[in-house]
This record gives sequence, structure tokens and C-alpha cells, in this order.
Amino acid sequence: METLSVVQSLLIALWVAAVMSRWLGGGATLTLRFSPLMTGLVVGIIMGNVPQAMIVTASLQMIYMGVFSPGGSMPAEPSIAAAIAVPVALLGNLKPEAAIAVAVPVGLLGSYLYQLRFFINTFLGKFIDRAVEEVNAKKLSRSIIVYPTIASFLLFVPLVFIALYLGAPVIADVITALEGTVIIHILEVVGGGLAAIGIATTVYVIGRKDYMVFFFLAYFMSVVFKSLEITMVTYAIFGVIIALIFVQSQKGKIVSASTNSTEISSGDDDDDYDDGF
Repeated sequence: METLSVVQSLLIALWVAAVMSRWLGGGATLTLRFSPLMTGLVVGIIMGNVPQAMIVTASLQMIYMGVFSPGGSMPAEPSIAAAIAVPVALLGNLKPEAAIAVAVPVGLLGSYLYQLRFFINTFLGKFIDRAVEEVNAKKLSRSIIVYPTIASFLLFVPLVFIALYLGAPVIADVITALEGTVIIHILEVVGGGLAAIGIATTVYVIGRKDYMVFFFLAYFMSVVFKSLEITMVTYAIFGVIIALIFVQSQKGKIVSASTNSTEISSGDDDDDYDDGF
């Protein structure tokens, strides 16, 4: 049975703890936490299979595109989901759709773990109150940054390590044993549907009727040019060029409208001047 080594499991667990502590890179950890892409990249580097890890992570990213975090609380934790689902997919040679089905329940459990971190931080509040009363800046910094970070590492590292070292190989073996059965087919169908829901939610939230034409343009370009095997990098370049053309055309309209408005305003002032004298 192929397994993760102790070092691999520990490194992934340390990465997850750093992300979930919101200590790594300051505000950048918000993006790292809300997106599984960086976690998938780190897992791929640690396991020595970056291309397949990013293929799986790209599918995970689609289901979390429509997830929002009011007040910092999320219904699922993408970083934890990727940290477990990507190793399982790599160990069991799973399709990305099957990995999605693994990631969803793991992400839900991760959200409860994150809420437990909030609960633990409430007990650290007394150190903050004491530092404020003493007007001690160093103690306040330790209470706000150092102590919560240590608590996060103590919480996430052991649990994620155990889940990876003991749980990931077992899950991978079970899913591999079920390969070709109706259960795996159901997981793949559900996983594909979740990705579609994520895209649809994003389009619904940020979509504007006057910009929807770009969405349909991108979709039909991907369908028409599928046989050419164009990479996503090429599509991204096309997207940047089209966006620049659109922005430049809008700037021209704004400048023209501003000029016309100034001329009209100036004309009105002249009329007022003539009427007054």
C-alpha cells in the first residue's frame, strides 16, 4: 500500500496550520485559506507530482469559486479540503471528479475545526485585556499574534498529520478497490455537478447583463477550439488582450463624455453671463 511518509505528512500539516493561523504572509493568508490552489501546489511539490496535483486542485477550485465568507466564517475550508483530497487523489490515481467528492465532506469538517480555533482564542482574550490595562505594546503584540498562532499550530498540526498519515492511504485504497463500480460513477457525477454549481454561483453573483457576452464568448471559444488543444495560458492571454481593448474603448467614451459635459457646462455659463448683462 502506497502511503505518505512521516515527513510529507508533517510538512503538509505545517503548511495547513500556517494558513489557518492567518500568520503566513499577513493578509495574504486570507487568499491562501479561501483558495485551494496554493495548497494543491505545495502538496504537489511535497509529493513530487505537481502536474497531477494541479489538475486535481483546479477541479477543487471550481467548486469553491462561489463560496463566500461573511464575517470570516465559511461553510467549508478549501485549504483543508485540498490538503486531504489531493494526496488521496495522488495515492489512489483518482479522477479529479472523485477527488471533489472526497474534498467536500473534509472541507465541511474543516469548518468546524476552524470554529474550534475561534473558541480557543476566546480564552486568550484575558492576555489581551491584561496587556491593554498595562499599556504594554509588546505584550499586546504577543497576545494578538504569537499566542493565537501557537494555538493554531497545536490544533491543526496533529489532526491534519494523523488524517494524512493514517487516513489518506486508507481512503485511497478503498476508492481504488471500488473503481469501476456504480459508487465511483456516482462520486464522479456528483463531483462534476459541484464544479458546475460553483461556476454558476460565481456567474450569478458577479455577472452583469452587459458583461455576460464575455462569458459566452469564452465558453464558445473553448468549445470551438477544443480540437486545437489550446492551453489555458493561451486563453488567459486572449482574455487579457480582450480586457485591455474593452478598457481602452471605455476610457475613450468616458473622456468624450467628460469633454462634452464640460463644453455644455461652459456654454451654459456664457448664456447666464449674457443674460445678466
